[in-house]
Amino acid sequence: MNLNRLAYFAAVVDAGSFTRAAERLGITKAVVSQQVARLERDVGTTLLIRTTRRVHPTEAGRTFHARCLSVLQQAEDAFDELAQAAAEPTGTLRIAAPNDYGTSAVVPVVAAFSARYLACRVELTLGDETIDLASGGMDVAIRVGWLADSSLQARRIGTFRQFMVCGAGFAGRFQAGEPQDLAGLPFVANMALREPLLWQFLRGDAEQTVRMQATIAIDATPAVLAAVRAGAGLSVLPDFLVRDELAAGRLVQVLPEWRLPSGGIYTVYPAARFRPPKVTRFVEMLVAAEQKVESGGEGRRG
Repeated sequence: MNLNRLAYFAAVVDAGSFTRAAERLGITKAVVSQQVARLERDVGTTLLIRTTRRVHPTEAGRTFHARCLSVLQQAEDAFDELAQAAAEPTGTLRIAAPNDYGTSAVVPVVAAFSARYLACRVELTLGDETIDLASGGMDVAIRVGWLADSSLQARRIGTFRQFMVCGAGFAGRFQAGEPQDLAGLPFVANMALREPLLWQFLRGDAEQTVRMQATIAIDATPAVLAAVRAGAGLSVLPDFLVRDELAAGRLVQVLPEWRLPSGGIYTVYPAARFRPPKVTRFVEMLVAAEQKVESGGEGRRG
């Protein structure tokens, strides 16, 4: 199939005449007329009704015109995607990420990205509040946990586990055989979470939901980690923040035979047909780093 003939036919329908279609396309009227006639022979159907004043599509022509527009748009999109893939990132890349994951996982990728693409500048905004991408001028946001319904475009790039932990010195001050035993113990609540006190523990088919009692409430996850490390009590923290702390013995996982729900790691974008090279290349690097971690290529960042 000759896609040029589809483009010529669509131009004639849109312009309403062969002359105006030829002017739009920058070719002669004879070429347009000849190519549309060949298209009609190819499909074995009359697509246009020609009069001295105007050209009208037949019923089959109207249906075919709608299909042509779809095919031509897909072809244009494919060429645009290839052109963008070949382009080098330039300009300023604006990223939003939560404090904990941003510091431990995003910052190293930003450093590698900046070293590779010297023509691109990066602005990274860290915070546990959800930033509006459109009004904030962000190109991409990293969100960790559970996404609310949104008109934004999102891609899941990884997962993380949650651990109930405490400082090594605090671990000797209590005994717990099951999650319900934890309810009365000192707890550092992470107020950056939607529900910082209610936790669901799972072990096989068994399930226990425990409401903790906050003795300290903090609104930033890294500060919660600091409080727990200082012996303030128990808290629930993501694996990427505590993996090294657990390995070094500074923190202890409480009731390791019970698990807490896992969460997702997402890249979130403003609605757009195409993303500029600076965004796609950065996300590719972040995905590669996350896949390396999840495949065991290196420990979770601490």
